[in-house]
Amino acid sequence: MAEKQFDVTVIGGGPGGYVAAIRAAQLGMKVGLVERDRLGGICLNWGCIPSKALLKSAELYNSFKKAGEFGFTFTDLKFDFTKIIKRSRDIADRVSKGVEYLMKKNKIEVISGTAKLTGKNLIEVTKDGKVVDTIKTKFTLVATGGRPRSIPGVTIDRKKIITSTEAMTLPELPKSLLVIGGGAIGIEFAYFYNSLGTKVTVVEMLPSVLPKEDKEITKLLESSLKKQGIEILTNAKVESVVVGDDVTMKVSTKDGTQELKGDVALMAVGVQGNVENLGLESLGIKVDKGAIVVDKFGKTNVESIYAIGDVSGAPWLAHAASHQGIVAAEHLAGKSMHGFDRTNIPSCTYCQPQVASVGLTEEAAITAGHKVKVGRYPFRPLGKAMAIGETEGIVKLVFDEKYGELLGAHIIGSEATELIAELVLARALESTNEELFRTMHAHPTLSEAIMEAAGDAFGQAINI
Repeated sequence: MAEKQFDVTVIGGGPGGYVAAIRAAQLGMKVGLVERDRLGGICLNWGCIPSKALLKSAELYNSFKKAGEFGFTFTDLKFDFTKIIKRSRDIADRVSKGVEYLMKKNKIEVISGTAKLTGKNLIEVTKDGKVVDTIKTKFTLVATGGRPRSIPGVTIDRKKIITSTEAMTLPELPKSLLVIGGGAIGIEFAYFYNSLGTKVTVVEMLPSVLPKEDKEITKLLESSLKKQGIEILTNAKVESVVVGDDVTMKVSTKDGTQELKGDVALMAVGVQGNVENLGLESLGIKVDKGAIVVDKFGKTNVESIYAIGDVSGAPWLAHAASHQGIVAAEHLAGKSMHGFDRTNIPSCTYCQPQVASVGLTEEAAITAGHKVKVGRYPFRPLGKAMAIGETEGIVKLVFDEKYGELLGAHIIGSEATELIAELVLARALESTNEELFRTMHAHPTLSEAIMEAAGDAFGQAINI
């Protein structure tokens, strides 16, 4: 067994790890990547990509239901749940193979196995309990991702108490589903299964199903989801869960305790980093609350070791991990650049209506000491929204009153997750309401709502 040598060794081939590996290779470094499962990580194989394929099926099914509004008539609308799942899995496979191609294209050596740090510049790779490789490396980049958390006293058995992974591959459509926890994962699966006819109940301990989003936006979302038939319990605590032929859950709210039953329960209460069995303790690498402690460049307290993505803590988002990966790769290569900006990370939830945001909520901006101006513009007056039959939604922009700086942007409605990119860029460029309002937006588009909301904040909106 020969010892391998790399300038950079990446542990984990998810959206953080594989992107970091490619960027390091582009910068002329010899790169190795260790992956114990499939390239692409949870996101490409069991998260972001296949779940969006499922959501598209639900969205299309809902569109068919209102086809009469567009002049189409048909009878006996049906769906094949098995084919919906298969399409999702096929897309995940194609994307994973795409990452394999990128590894070859960039001359990155992929090593199959489980990595462990055995020294500041040494890594041991095992497979089936046997050491298959040893690696000497100048830099190590840990990108081992995360896994679903549970709540005290509840064991995820992956049959009755399931995670998002099992939710994407259920053999048949459940008649009822209990979702423990809101957030993007819980709400997206609630939307998907409800659309196909499953009775869905969401139980969230906090006051909102999307706790980090703007309160005004989440109220609109909850109202929409309830109209769609989803039962939502907020400020609700799960007291006990009993698994039998079905799942029985006792939940306490301000109105007392109630019993809920479902065929299965989806655990969607967050993510914990995969920090175990990496050899972190022996090297003295700092870990806090299940996450590796890093600086703005992804650097740990050990000079040659970096960590990115879910294993380095919130936010547990694929695009954040990818961006961190680029920052870390450039920093360890000696390139001068800005660190990872945690204040300008877009957040997206892909149910219908979609929710997307960046920056401060109105409440957070006021708490931070800003005197704010808030602009709003609904989708309903937009010609494009009427034309495509998607008039539900609103754009809400929060500006600093004195300088007009965009502090935060919040959207609910069709294509919100696409529209948010303009506002992420606007914040990165320190744009003001004046610049957003005076930037010509094509007509007819949904993006006109951004221009109008920017004008509305300072009394300049035209079409309202």
